[in-house]
Amino acid sequence: MAQMETKGGGEVEKMKTKFLSMWHNVKYNLRILGWALKSKTSFSRNSTVLLLGKCYHFKADGPDESSLEASDKDCVMGNIEDFRRDFGSRVWLTYREAFSPLPGSGLTSDCGWGCMLRAGQMMLAQALVLHFLGRDWTWPEALQLQCLDAETWTTTAAKHLFESLETSLQSTINRPANPEPSAIPQAQAPVSAEEADSHLKEMYHRTLVSWFGDNPSAQLGLHRLVHLGLTLGKQAGDWYGPAAVANILKKAMDEVKDPALASITSYISQDCTVYSADVIDSHRALKAGQPSAGTSDGLPPPQKNQSVSPFTVPDSQAVIILIPVRLGGEKTNPEYFNLAKRILSLEYCIGIIGGKPKQACYFVGFQDDSLIYMDPHYCQSFVDVSTSDFPLQSYHCPSPKKMPFTKMDPSCTIGFYSRSIQDYEKISEELSQVLQPSANDKYPAFTIVQGHGRDYDLSASLTPEKREWAFIRDPKRTITTAGDFVLL
Repeated sequence: MAQMETKGGGEVEKMKTKFLSMWHNVKYNLRILGWALKSKTSFSRNSTVLLLGKCYHFKADGPDESSLEASDKDCVMGNIEDFRRDFGSRVWLTYREAFSPLPGSGLTSDCGWGCMLRAGQMMLAQALVLHFLGRDWTWPEALQLQCLDAETWTTTAAKHLFESLETSLQSTINRPANPEPSAIPQAQAPVSAEEADSHLKEMYHRTLVSWFGDNPSAQLGLHRLVHLGLTLGKQAGDWYGPAAVANILKKAMDEVKDPALASITSYISQDCTVYSADVIDSHRALKAGQPSAGTSDGLPPPQKNQSVSPFTVPDSQAVIILIPVRLGGEKTNPEYFNLAKRILSLEYCIGIIGGKPKQACYFVGFQDDSLIYMDPHYCQSFVDVSTSDFPLQSYHCPSPKKMPFTKMDPSCTIGFYSRSIQDYEKISEELSQVLQPSANDKYPAFTIVQGHGRDYDLSASLTPEKREWAFIRDPKRTITTAGDFVLL
């Protein structure tokens, strides 16, 4: 009888899992139908476009000088393809299906619920691109990607793509073992320095994408993030807010095992405050497993102002700074729109994860009064990133989307990349200027202060009942990751 009850309970759980998966797919298909009917994203030729600190202008004869701020002096004039190449080179991570079951569940897809985790992965991927490849790096095949507005990447389209690639690969494997003498390759000429550099960059690119693969062994993959989310009370299939994802990303970076990632760590602000001494300590505190100079396995860490080449191991870590904030009450306060623009104009900014209510986006830029974002709401098939030559096309998006600032949900997480202590000193100085409140603002979105977080602990001398005040942080209490923030 006990065995029958156990078996019955297992069947119920399987049915619940199947029903949940079907429900997520129904919601997703209704959304994708709406998107498929929308027109292409339009851009004005008369306004500058900012993409993660890079400025573009599509008007061939250049913008009106009077309309530009001082920061626009390096704007790329009249070259739409440069913008397309830059956008298409950003790592795009979306819903996937048909991967192995996620921890704590039988779900084999994150379709309909995992968009904020995917947005967080994209922001983290941008930080790693800056770290290993530099901001000027672009993927050589970025302009060859098919426009999503012309043919929406549905599950069927993605499957056809990978089936054709698999067939091509299989035909290569089945070629005769002893080719005709005329087919035997001749001795190749020595590889040039430029070709070697290009090959090394592609190795970095491919390795970086593999860290976000949809399998349990991927260091920063969905399985790993869901596993870490369990420790914060989040289950696969739950809604993840931007603050929860920031904490999960930090835990993931703290626990990575790959020696190539030992040269970069993360820091998360406390109650909308960045403590400079804590960030500097993060730069100095090498992770356990940090290889000594000249003994690095895997990817060598980069040096400042240099992209990919043979390196020596630095004596400090780069830091990804994550700042969960709330930019208003039920809606984003319009006073923060210009702040968001100024932040996205900074080259060390790695974007903002947020979106519309219950619909996450990865914001990477803006034009006029619209945000430019990368959309994770496309369900694609599982890709086995453990193979040496897995297809990269589905990890890059050729079609940016736009959304009015007025539709932006106030809860979001802002990210920055700091390569060194010297870089952070410049970043904190510049951000302090950006955060100066205007005449209409009473409070900045977040603050940067000197010293450690523990130096500002106000709870030590308070009575137990006053420690419950929402705006005072008690370090003994569990971190809240539900996405709620104190409104000043």
